[in-house]
Amino acid sequence: MPSDLGSLVNLNALPPALVAAVERLASGREHNPFAFLGVHPLDAQKTCEVREWLPSAQSARLVWQGQSWDFSLADSRGLFILTLPSSVLASDSPYQVHWREAAAPDIWHQTFSPWGFAPTLGALDLHLFAEGRHWQIYRYLGAHALVLEGIAGVRFAVWAPAAERVSVVGDFNGWHGLRHPMRVLGASGVWELFIPGLQSGDLYKFEIRHRASGAIFLKTDPYAQAMERRPANACQVYASHYEWQDQEWMQARETWAWQKAPINIYEVHLGSWQRDEQGDFLNYRELAHRLVEYALWMGYTHLELLPVSEHPLDQSWGYQTTGYYAPTSRFGTPDDFRYFVDYCHQHGLGVFLDWVPAHFPKDAFALGRFDGSALYEHEDPRLGEHQDWGTYIFNFGRNEVRNFLIANALYWVKELHLDGLRVDAVASMLYLDYSREEGQWLPNRHGGRENLEAIEFLQTLNAEVHAQAPGVLVMAEESTSWPMVSRPTWMGGLGFSMKWNMGWMNDTLSYFSKPPIYRAYHHNDLTFSQMYAYSENFILPISHDEVVHLKGALIEKMPGDNWQRAANLRLLLAYQILNPGKKLLFMGSEFAQWQEWSESSSLDWALCQQPLHQGVQHFSRELNHLYRQAPALHQRDFEANGFEWIDCHDYSQSILSFMRHSAEQTLICIFNFTPVPRHDYRIGVPQAGRYQERLNSDAACYGGSNLGNGAIELISQEGHWMNQPQQLVLNLPPLGVLVLERLSD
Repeated sequence: MPSDLGSLVNLNALPPALVAAVERLASGREHNPFAFLGVHPLDAQKTCEVREWLPSAQSARLVWQGQSWDFSLADSRGLFILTLPSSVLASDSPYQVHWREAAAPDIWHQTFSPWGFAPTLGALDLHLFAEGRHWQIYRYLGAHALVLEGIAGVRFAVWAPAAERVSVVGDFNGWHGLRHPMRVLGASGVWELFIPGLQSGDLYKFEIRHRASGAIFLKTDPYAQAMERRPANACQVYASHYEWQDQEWMQARETWAWQKAPINIYEVHLGSWQRDEQGDFLNYRELAHRLVEYALWMGYTHLELLPVSEHPLDQSWGYQTTGYYAPTSRFGTPDDFRYFVDYCHQHGLGVFLDWVPAHFPKDAFALGRFDGSALYEHEDPRLGEHQDWGTYIFNFGRNEVRNFLIANALYWVKELHLDGLRVDAVASMLYLDYSREEGQWLPNRHGGRENLEAIEFLQTLNAEVHAQAPGVLVMAEESTSWPMVSRPTWMGGLGFSMKWNMGWMNDTLSYFSKPPIYRAYHHNDLTFSQMYAYSENFILPISHDEVVHLKGALIEKMPGDNWQRAANLRLLLAYQILNPGKKLLFMGSEFAQWQEWSESSSLDWALCQQPLHQGVQHFSRELNHLYRQAPALHQRDFEANGFEWIDCHDYSQSILSFMRHSAEQTLICIFNFTPVPRHDYRIGVPQAGRYQERLNSDAACYGGSNLGNGAIELISQEGHWMNQPQQLVLNLPPLGVLVLERLSD
């Protein structure tokens, strides 16, 4: 039986303020339910009134320290009230509520009341967030399982300044928008609520009512760290229990001299690299074992993952992100992803992520018009929309938006241990008129086309990542001539570690796509990149963008019959590896996949059993290992003294030769871009002595014609040639490259 200390409420005598509060609660317009719900003292603190809001309840009782008291139903819409002596229940004491619902009157539900807990976000957190400088904001906003006053539950917090009311909805409250209204924390625009009894795995969203229009939106949590597998899109409370084992890697990363190290990146789309026997996705853990073994066998140093931030559409490849803090559930849980990264590190393989801060999709459940206003984007479409992509552009001038993105970058590299970020579409961020006609864009405050807010965002991003995560790389996909992209911010640069060399990629692929008979007229396509090769820290990319949208697979771009196509592809891969700059190659190109890449199926691994493809793969592997082993090919990638032309003028025969230098090694590289063998070809060399072939792309084991100098003793001859004191006479294979090194005396 309930205790007789409780007293019934005069249902017809509610104070006007409480009546108004009930009206707001019932209509979903209350911004601070804690002002009326929970324990409130009455008449000089001798008694208190306990108010509960249970919209679907038929009856309810309060339970505390082994005693119970029945609530009175003060309003049929869900307000229950109980009066108690203050000596029985203090205003800051959490208490349990048991209730029955009209739909199931025989079932009692129970939980601790959410209205008995103080806010958990402090003034400093809110101040730093408002300034755009709270770099660990992901630990406060979003959903976090924690224990308050000895009671386990989940603290929810979300930024929605234009909202009149925000509620947490989920499978725990029947997705009822009036059950768990949140409180707004002053003028911060941040809403917060601790719900006892919830735990990791519970599904949730935020129901938001716009202050001006009254429109109601059901939105996913921008800071959610886990989400349902598409096509479902609810967020999931997630508490990681993963124990990292990569301490040795992480410690070494802090002092890694990456500028002088080999960096050879294998770009991978996890959903289509390999699939299981039924054609379904592999789990992150399965991918870790298969992919690491293959990448190390092939000689790569790093993986770069196409975006694995949660996204609803497979065909977007991850570039239409809706869950910036959530590794996609397509391949498992966030801890499965942690295992993937950890396993890579334990086996000496780095992991980069393709990161998309330039734009976000218009899906109604995600960031777009989040609280009914243009919160994360600009209101004016001339600033806030990418017309080509049908997406919104982040408002980089808003402090909280910059904070969201920079904290997200830090989340991936600090909490999930990633070794770097490739920042997508930087050019679209830098220019206000990017892909726009006259009248479709607004100039900056100086009348120019530069996006000053985006520039400041990128500089702050790079400065913070490099300061807080030493050894982590931030790489720009930037396709214009914007200066100092990879120079420090204190010099006026953007602060990136490296920049993709899109000019080299476009010129090189344009050259290789031409029949050899025409290449003499386009020799400059190969030599021009040396005019600017050291103006930035460059990556030489051959990425997924070059094998999609009817561009054809890499081997399809090559002219000639199948033998010549394979030879051209081997030559192209060698030209990339032997030129100065770090490297990136998209999956499938290393074994000459014929078909253009599709995200909907696995790579055609059966081709690796065929001689032509096996030869290309074997050559790519040998080339990668040579790159890692030879200091001359990576120690001075960003220094002009690491490269020296031997002859860049033999356009009539389409032949190039140059040297790569390190302090202790010189390698000589000679390319024949025609199918015509060149016998007795003379080149200059810097030292007298005996030379050996380190690599010949035309070797029979690679599928070539086996022309070269493997069995011939290469001894230099006296006489200046090509500005060198010595000379060698060589046989150059057709559509082939030779790499020579002087033997020690």
